[in-house]
Amino acid sequence: MKLLKNVAFILLTFLLSNSCRQKKAADYSQKINSPAIYHAAVNRLTDVIIHDIFTPPVASRIYSYATLAGYEAMVLSDENYPSMVGKIKDFTSVPKPEINKEYCYSLSGIKAFMIVARGLTFSVEKYDDFEKDLDKKFKDAGVPSDVFERSVAYGEAVGKAVLDYAKNDKYPQTRGLRYTLQNKPGTWQPTPPPYADAIEPNWGDIRPMTIDSSTQFMPPAPFPYDLAKNSAFMKEVTEVYEIGKKLTDEQKRIAWFWDDNAFVMNVQGHVMFADKKMTPAGHWLAITQIVCKNRKIDLMKSAQAYMLVSAALRDAFIVCWEGKYRYHKIRPETVINASVDTKWTPFLQTPPFPEYPGGHSTISGASTEVLTQLFGDNIAFTDSTEEKFGHGVGHFKSFYEAGSQASVSRVYGGIHFRSACDEGLKSGKEIGKWVMLKTR
Repeated sequence: MKLLKNVAFILLTFLLSNSCRQKKAADYSQKINSPAIYHAAVNRLTDVIIHDIFTPPVASRIYSYATLAGYEAMVLSDENYPSMVGKIKDFTSVPKPEINKEYCYSLSGIKAFMIVARGLTFSVEKYDDFEKDLDKKFKDAGVPSDVFERSVAYGEAVGKAVLDYAKNDKYPQTRGLRYTLQNKPGTWQPTPPPYADAIEPNWGDIRPMTIDSSTQFMPPAPFPYDLAKNSAFMKEVTEVYEIGKKLTDEQKRIAWFWDDNAFVMNVQGHVMFADKKMTPAGHWLAITQIVCKNRKIDLMKSAQAYMLVSAALRDAFIVCWEGKYRYHKIRPETVINASVDTKWTPFLQTPPFPEYPGGHSTISGASTEVLTQLFGDNIAFTDSTEEKFGHGVGHFKSFYEAGSQASVSRVYGGIHFRSACDEGLKSGKEIGKWVMLKTR
């Protein structure tokens, strides 16, 4: 009888322990499946990208791999979301978790994201405190030690696999390659005040995420260089010149709001100093975050949104930069100073690369198309992303409205002709549609 009582006690203890463990798993899942931690990881990466002064195209590359890793490390947790294996270009495999083992996939996703962030940026010490706090959050939430270790290991494996995938995108081969000035009428020349070399002249060679090649969705050739008064080219020059002389307060606000110049050189007398700010890609991912928070989007949907917008940003930069270094088009500032008014200056500082097509316009078109397909049209939001940089707040009735404003802001800023903005926006929207088609 005593033996039976002991067996019954052991069995009851086991059942109660197992029941508590299952309850504990349910409890910690509720606590750590919030998207807030993932949003914080994206923000930390953005802060490091700003600090390290990555160029806009390179920033898009970093975001594309980090968000892909985070998404892939979590995708098996929800059958409603497809893996990107076989959908993203040359992305053929990713590590799998152990069968019949418990995982905290939200932890795996964060770890995969951070592994890539550390692997592709310089100031990795800036992640240390964030990750320590991150680990504490998961442990305090009650994630069992074995599940914690297993989930971290899985996330790290996915992150390393994505870093290995990144090695073959031709990025290393394009480092150190410099642009050769064309020195022909109507072609790009370095602009003041830094007169910097053109950035990323070979970005069109980078492997895209979804598009077939850098020439897919390429805008038509720009208007030919022609200084005749009634030429299509000169009409555009005149428009930018006249707008620049009579900018309204609203036009100035719009231009400044969408500046997104990662590295602005300031000149005061004989002193030059730089301001570091968010890149265009970072701005659109911040908008993605704003909408996810406003609409209380769950973790998996938020991770998907970041990943798809990042893929569109990357492919848009590749197409746009292919066009820039195919057409070598002169900037408004250069032609106006040479042929119209030697003292005219644009409202915004001209970035160091050829004019056509417009970068902001192309990546904004791609982002707005993805966001509209994900969340719907006429989604109103307030964008306070760059208020901390002194760029104010924007209110929009839809993603398309925001994208159109971002595009025309470059005309108001005096750094683009209207055709570069219009054609870039069209191209970007087609790229966004393609990304959504290929990743279903």
